Amino acid sequence: QVQLVESGGGLVQAGGSLRLSCAASGSLYNINTMGWYRQAPGKQRELVATLTSGGTTNYADSVKGRFTISGDNAKRTVYLQMNSLKPEDTAVYFCNANLRPFGDTYYRPYWGQGTQVTVSS
Repeated sequence: QVQLVESGGGLVQAGGSLRLSCAASGSLYNINTMGWYRQAPGKQRELVATLTSGGTTNYADSVKGRFTISGDNAKRTVYLQMNSLKPEDTAVYFCNANLRPFGDTYYRPYWGQGTQVTVSS
């Protein structure tokens, strides 16, 4: 079974920093994209940042210049460094990976369980 396990959420004051981590485990053949999404109360889940296996990054406009996504292919892990946090960054952050499990022909999206990030003003 493939799993995505997140860590690093918590409570921080505005202007502070947090680093999220997400590791993929289980029998998988390849990952082509990993990323982070977030969902605030009463709002739809939205993209935060993505990273392809080739190193291409994509960021939501609201986090550009403040958040940095990076990865370690060997460890099957993606990180999200969040600086200059704002109260509006408060949300549950979900890790996402588009990957191909062993024995499967196609790539499919997988989600982590989510980690809470709360930024106080």
